[in-house]
Amino acid sequence: MLRPEKMCRVSVTGSKRTMEQTIEAVHDLDMLHVTEYDGSWDGFEPGNSIDGTNEVSDKLVTVRSLQSILDVSEEDAGPTRVVTDEAIEEQLDEVRTAVNELDDRRDDVRDELRAVEDRINTMAPFVTLGIDLDLLRGYDSLSVVVGEGDSDEIETVLAASDIETFELFTEDGVVAVFAQADEDALQDALVGATFSRLEVPEGDGDPTSYLEELEHEKQQLESKLSTVEDELDELRLDHAGFLLAAEEKLAIEAQKGEAPLTFATTENAFIAEGWIPNERYAEFQRALSSTVGDAVDIDRIEIAEYDSEGHAESHEEVQREGGNGGEPVGSSVDAPEPESERQPQETVADGGVITMGSDDPPVIQDNPSGVRPFEDLVEVVNRPKYGEFDPTVAFFLTFPAFFGFMIGDLGYGLLYLALGYGLYSKVDSAVLKSLGGVGMWAGGFTALFGVLYGEIFGLHTISNVVWPALGFEGAPIHKGLQPHYGEYATAWLTVSLLAGMAHLAVGWIFDFVENLNHGLWDATTESGSWLLMLFGLWAWVFSGANGAAPDFLYGSEGVFAGHPLPLGFAGMPALNLFTIPGLGAPFSAWLVLFLLGLVLLALADPIEVVEFLNVLVNVLSYTRLAAVLLAKAGMAFVVNLLFFGVYVTGHGSEAEWHFGVSHSPSYYLEQGTYHGHEVTEVMFGGLVHSGIAAALVGVLILVLGHLLVLVLGITSAGLQGVRLEYVEFFGKFFEGGGKRYNPFGYERNYTTED
Repeated sequence: MLRPEKMCRVSVTGSKRTMEQTIEAVHDLDMLHVTEYDGSWDGFEPGNSIDGTNEVSDKLVTVRSLQSILDVSEEDAGPTRVVTDEAIEEQLDEVRTAVNELDDRRDDVRDELRAVEDRINTMAPFVTLGIDLDLLRGYDSLSVVVGEGDSDEIETVLAASDIETFELFTEDGVVAVFAQADEDALQDALVGATFSRLEVPEGDGDPTSYLEELEHEKQQLESKLSTVEDELDELRLDHAGFLLAAEEKLAIEAQKGEAPLTFATTENAFIAEGWIPNERYAEFQRALSSTVGDAVDIDRIEIAEYDSEGHAESHEEVQREGGNGGEPVGSSVDAPEPESERQPQETVADGGVITMGSDDPPVIQDNPSGVRPFEDLVEVVNRPKYGEFDPTVAFFLTFPAFFGFMIGDLGYGLLYLALGYGLYSKVDSAVLKSLGGVGMWAGGFTALFGVLYGEIFGLHTISNVVWPALGFEGAPIHKGLQPHYGEYATAWLTVSLLAGMAHLAVGWIFDFVENLNHGLWDATTESGSWLLMLFGLWAWVFSGANGAAPDFLYGSEGVFAGHPLPLGFAGMPALNLFTIPGLGAPFSAWLVLFLLGLVLLALADPIEVVEFLNVLVNVLSYTRLAAVLLAKAGMAFVVNLLFFGVYVTGHGSEAEWHFGVSHSPSYYLEQGTYHGHEVTEVMFGGLVHSGIAAALVGVLILVLGHLLVLVLGITSAGLQGVRLEYVEFFGKFFEGGGKRYNPFGYERNYTTED
């Protein structure tokens, strides 16, 4: 689970006359992640596509263009079908002719409609002006301009110009200027005024009547457009299944036809290489041999083990037979040199390296089905490299627990579970399905913690009713919002620190194991140093930090010494070695561990020493778990407070808050006691107990308030949990950058084999 599937590199060698048959067989297996030949071998060239592939590609482009025009989607597919080359040849031409004709008609109508709409938009000022359009042009001795502007300012500048005779007609800022002058002179005169000229439309007569004609023309064109689109929709319904099936068949043929472009070829032979899961090599060899027989040579030339760089560490030797002229005769693949010493690989006639392209195997993440939804969240950062630990399982084990701890409510948990199931079961998107799976796990943990906290939608019904019915006094743990349970707030703060220490330690342990590939010393200095600093510093803190640590972390007042968790832990022993001269402060053995880690880190990389306080800061970052827990509990409490009201029993630090669910808070205050406890005050009377109008407002607040808490639970608890994973945890060991496993093959959805 923590490692990807082990991959092996496979070579398939044969005569060119068997190449197409081999391609068909390999494609049907859908197993080989093909490595593209990089052109580095003497005497070998990248292959050429199979004859007819260009024609197939042209048809594929045509089919996809028709799908785009008709807006074909997967829902239009219908049953799977057999599509022959003859059917594609005949039906495709027929569909293309019909679709292109209708598409051209639609484009023409759209162009006409766009032109009419533009003319309609230009008519508004002329309708406002109210002058017949034919009166605004066509004069021999007059120039007429129409525009929007300030008529007083226009009149002033015209009066000051050389134009002696002019007249203005204006209406609501639209001005028509008639002047006995040539048009250029009139334009020059208007430069000094606020005036924006408008082109006079080509129509005649009353502009209102002309606008009505344009509106009528627009309606006619919209009707034509609707008719054409209906005809195109009918074509979509008639031919969508064929187009989807034809695209799939042509895509498969194009994929097969272009496969030789990745091969190394000579005049008579070809070599194809690629990666397959190592455990499937026997299946691959058996299936391919049963199809093409002895016409090709199938070899496993490399088994990729894991190292911190994602490179192969162990290989199997293979022998090949071949001719001269640079074609490989034999091969023996040795363990690779360190990356810094690698040289470009060459193939020689008397033997050499028989590999092409990158050394990095593709990555198939090996996780159980319940964990796989979390792979997409990991890939938000990056796909793991082949030699890295896959953090998906760790993400699965911690993120839902963090989320559930922070929200901790049965009602919200069941809603998250339902929302997650809806996404997982109803949507087709792989990413959304994965989010749905994550939502179900997060919702399940939220419900579990809700039962432990005894809360459902912020109410203490489970704590007050269900747990007592099972023979317990109440819920086993509490969120710490109420004064009576206030010690739980500091308890969850401490638990958050411990969770952070454990989470970070796992990350550095992963990094330690990965660095063991470089030797124990490298692992100790680069990763073990951080572990020593982490445990040294925090063991010192939990021993009291020379009296500087808060009391709830250690001693008889510690949260694990019965305040409130009775685990019998009163902190770490101080282990003081000596008193620091001049300070009078004891020096703890725990600080020796911390300083030892710091020295080791300096030996590995002195630059990293400036980040030594990460062991403190990163752990403190996990206190956001307790902070979000109390914040969400407070929000739910306020919503229920406004609706139900709250009455208080007890005083000071022993006060408990109760919602007025069955009776109003004032009722309990009048009664004086609740289950033997004195009711001391009413915090708020509750809208539901304050009349019909207030109750209706209260219902709105109750529903919207809990919906807000539900949504903010995702955006706060979800994002904070993810941040702890990405920033604090992943940053300790995870780099990413792996290649996706993309086998040569095709998953048929719309066609069946011919």
